[in-house]
Amino acid sequence: MVMPFHDGLIVHTQSHDYPIVITEQSATEHSSMAKQIAPYVSGRQVLIVTNDTVAPLYLKALEDELAEQFVVKVCVLPDGEQYKNQASIDQIYDALMTEHFNRDVTLIALGGGVVGDMTGFAAASFMRGVNFIQIPTTLLSQVDSSVGGKTGINHPQGKNMIGAFWQPQMVLADMSTLKTLPARELSAGVAEIIKYALIMDEAFLTWLEANLPAMMALDLAVLGEAVKRCCQYKADVVAQDERESGVRALLNFGHTFGHVIETHEGYGNWLHGEAVAAGMVQAAELSQKIGWLTDDEVVRIKRVLELANLPITPPAIGVDTALDVMGHDKKVKHGQIRLILLKSIGDAVMTNEFDSQLLHEVLSKHSA
Repeated sequence: MVMPFHDGLIVHTQSHDYPIVITEQSATEHSSMAKQIAPYVSGRQVLIVTNDTVAPLYLKALEDELAEQFVVKVCVLPDGEQYKNQASIDQIYDALMTEHFNRDVTLIALGGGVVGDMTGFAAASFMRGVNFIQIPTTLLSQVDSSVGGKTGINHPQGKNMIGAFWQPQMVLADMSTLKTLPARELSAGVAEIIKYALIMDEAFLTWLEANLPAMMALDLAVLGEAVKRCCQYKADVVAQDERESGVRALLNFGHTFGHVIETHEGYGNWLHGEAVAAGMVQAAELSQKIGWLTDDEVVRIKRVLELANLPITPPAIGVDTALDVMGHDKKVKHGQIRLILLKSIGDAVMTNEFDSQLLHEVLSKHSA
């Protein structure tokens, strides 16, 4: 039997606790995806939601095996961040309604963060809430979006502005799916791994600096260790703050700047992890201007991102445009922009106590 990298990784939330299973070969006949998730399927009805990139790779085996125990239907969405919208959610609803599925249905998200976020949102809102399971097939979704219950869709004026907190029944991260992941998507996932190190654990950053070459070469054991660490970090944070009223907001380091890039450039043109990478550099530069980070620490952050083949420079965006997008950020409070910044590597804070002129200087460095 194929053993998971880590037994006993549990996310504790107010609604329920659920496991994260990290394994290297759950696609084998002895430990298939279906066998791993079947105990967490409620009722007899299953809707697998995937996209047209992932479906040819993993859908048939999962569908055929689940069909031995359940009534299984499939909803295949177009692939891409630009499809993370209400029209795609309606496709999921249509599939559920056409099949007369009820509250006993379990939705299964087979894909990356976009599929996971939309499937979770559909599960949260269909009949006011049904069960769902996450099978993340990208590194970014394995280390971040599949864990913690944040679901939703984008709005033309802002990313992830419509959604709900809705926890899955379990998360199955099969590292072998990364073998089919394009290099650019792999790098985008590494951006979120680096984020955890920057906000929580300087020693983890040192580990990454030593192990990034192996990760980029698809060493599944090393990638599994990185995913395990990140999932543990996130599980600990979610247990403290399920609905992002406090410490969980620190996980958005680089995201406020990154969302400006994604919104301005058009969803999907910059991958989420790429935008976060450039956004983390901007947040680090602001932290340095405040007097928290040293020049050497900013250089170190840029170097590790470049090791992962990630961009460290944002596209040219006007300062007023950037500030307008930031004004829609979910961390804005009483009209004031709050940002996640670094006092040092491994020590992040959320604050609005910075000179707005310094933010202007960071934004204008690459403004149109």
